[in-house]
Amino acid sequence: MEPLGLEPRVVRLERAPSMSEKILIVDDEPSNRNILSQELTHKGYSVVAANDGREALRKIESSRPDLIILDYMMPDLSGLEVLKELRKRENDTPVVMITAYGTMERAVEAMKEGAYDFITRPFEPEHIALVVRKALERQRLKRGVEILSEEVEERYRLIVGESAEMKQAVDLAKKAAGSSATVLLLGESGTGKEIFARAIHNWSERRDRPFIAINSVGLSKELLESELFGHEQGAFTGAHRRKTGKIELAHGGTIFFDEIGDVSRELQAKLLRFLQEREFERVGGVTPISVDVRVIAATNRNLERFVKEGQFREDLYYRLNVVVINLPPLRERREDIAALSQYFLRKHSAAIRRNITGISEEARRKLQAYDWPGNVRELANVIERAVVLGSGPTVTLDDVPGRIAAGWTTPAPEMQSYREGLNAARKELILKALATTHGNRSAAAKLLGLEAKYFLKLMKSLGIE
Repeated sequence: MEPLGLEPRVVRLERAPSMSEKILIVDDEPSNRNILSQELTHKGYSVVAANDGREALRKIESSRPDLIILDYMMPDLSGLEVLKELRKRENDTPVVMITAYGTMERAVEAMKEGAYDFITRPFEPEHIALVVRKALERQRLKRGVEILSEEVEERYRLIVGESAEMKQAVDLAKKAAGSSATVLLLGESGTGKEIFARAIHNWSERRDRPFIAINSVGLSKELLESELFGHEQGAFTGAHRRKTGKIELAHGGTIFFDEIGDVSRELQAKLLRFLQEREFERVGGVTPISVDVRVIAATNRNLERFVKEGQFREDLYYRLNVVVINLPPLRERREDIAALSQYFLRKHSAAIRRNITGISEEARRKLQAYDWPGNVRELANVIERAVVLGSGPTVTLDDVPGRIAAGWTTPAPEMQSYREGLNAARKELILKALATTHGNRSAAAKLLGLEAKYFLKLMKSLGIE
């Protein structure tokens, strides 16, 4: 996805304070728990406690701590046994081991099992606080790599246009970012819904936590359910190990459901329960898992119409329909086209080291008049093509696609599903190939790089005579 508006109106995604991280203290001595709890609470952390290993395992599942301080010597289930059980469950929460009976052998054993640090008593509470801070910083970096949350900054820069519609959308997004309310982004493909979702996340106090995007298009119900909620080992054929779902990975941060209108009715029921309770079970699991996430959903579908037609649950729709932000198509904010074009021109020229600095007046008029059914994404692609193929130093009418140079206009696209859009694009390609080959089907198939039998089958499925 691409930026949404004018270079001079760049919105700075200013750094917000990190939300409170949760620490689980596990110690069978109440005085030890109290001392650590007071110190870490004073440092701004949220603290929960457990007085033995078995209670610790239960609270790890229910509370989802960001870090565990674990006493090595406890009755019934030792700290080392708790740590081994965590790693068996593929839980990578950082663990700081503490003990009054520290030996080199115990320290080595704990570190082999994946403990972040091993500290012997007596110790200064301030030292524990420092170790906790360093461990959490390391975990944030690790998680950012694992879930690919570190994206190229330029790709996800929110650029605001001068149009009143865009300014209104951004103002609403900023207000929504200050709360944990669910946000529903509506707009055609290419209007920048994921960009807005990331901006809301970055304006919120959750900025330092994960942003997880998931697109329901192209995944079967079973795969999508596993992607969202994860699964237990043996939950289905091929589930050889436990998998952590995207919702669980997003704990403390934001989950972005793209193309929410394409989710099956069965999965809609499970999403509804998650939105209501903020808890779920993994596929094949029975233990409820609670998470703290901000939910942002997006669609290019008409959800109100889908509700009336019975394709989308009404109760889920109203759960999502808390803060609604409509992103206008590019044809409804033509005043932004010139500056957007100039922005993309500078961006792509710099990327391939071409000295193309301007757009001719004739080409600019044609860009302004075109309806842009693919919205900002299509404009970015057109300018990139002009930079790659043009001879410069100015983009001329010869450098833009024929449909734009010829002044074609296109009707406003209706909201459609991914499959409908894909079939429409296939049909258009086949008709163009047939027109080019004067109706010769074999030649048209060859032109498209398809086998003749498959080409004929495709024609039939698309209703092409």
